[in-house]
Amino acid sequence: MHDSIGIPACFTSSDQRQADEPASVGRSGQSVFMSVYRTKLAGQCRLITVTWCRNLLLHGLSVSVQGPDGDEHYRCKVELKPWYFWRKQGSKHFIVDGRTVDVVWDLKAAKFNGETEPRSDYYVAIVCEDEVVLLLGDQKKDAYRKTGCRPSLIEPMLVSRREHIFGKRKFSTRVKFNDKGTFHDISVECNNCISSNSSSDGFDPVLEIRVDGKVAIQVKHLQWKFRGNESINVGKSGVEVFWDVHDWLFGSGPRHGLFIFNPIPSSSVSPSSISAPSSPPTSSWTSMPVSNQEVNSASGDYDNAAGSSKFCLFLYAWKVE
Repeated sequence: MHDSIGIPACFTSSDQRQADEPASVGRSGQSVFMSVYRTKLAGQCRLITVTWCRNLLLHGLSVSVQGPDGDEHYRCKVELKPWYFWRKQGSKHFIVDGRTVDVVWDLKAAKFNGETEPRSDYYVAIVCEDEVVLLLGDQKKDAYRKTGCRPSLIEPMLVSRREHIFGKRKFSTRVKFNDKGTFHDISVECNNCISSNSSSDGFDPVLEIRVDGKVAIQVKHLQWKFRGNESINVGKSGVEVFWDVHDWLFGSGPRHGLFIFNPIPSSSVSPSSISAPSSPPTSSWTSMPVSNQEVNSASGDYDNAAGSSKFCLFLYAWKVE
């Protein structure tokens, strides 16, 4: 069944969204989770972006496929309004380089647990040429039975994830840094401590980044160290953490802090434990803004060193009063 489905307001055109993504999300106040996968579709290796969007009135799901020039030319949008229960199951299709791509979903029993992205009891399948090239969710058997298609011979790879989260002081998420790893709980919290320094108006903000409940990074005197980066160990993996909270401290209106978690080869990170606060950062990131392009470039260097693609998490933490 092919539905005529409305377009959630949080999904703009590809070019506009890429150019002004944080600003548009901040104005709308909508939680947005974007996951980018690399797989083979329509005869080429392409990036597929799956975006979940949530506000007070609806859940939205968008699937976009990278075009031949590296842009997202092909897009499918699904609007999930609570009073249209039949729209929680269905399919849509679009054409990629002359080949039909079907997006099939079943969210009738999906458990969101108050989050933007479902946790369990659902599937979203992307099908091309009788192959399920990407399958999300835990109801895999139901997805293959519904589509009648075989699994792809190429395993999709999660390349990056962007999360826009709104809160007052603490921001939390769950993430796997590799396909075979386990989920880790990550939280970011900014606290105002009392300071005897009169120049700081009595407040000395402290940033804490926790992994699985343990302090991984603690940054004191945040008004002077609002940008930085540091390497930590998460399980058996090394992770480079970047932060930029300039707008938290000095901005006005809707403002976000940016936190980037970039896995690195084990040989490139010095041994450290997340059981104790890390030492203050000493790098060029403390004196320059965090740029997605710069981090993507760094990620590319890690890819080459490791000989495989690495996952990268971008966490936009939006403070609301």
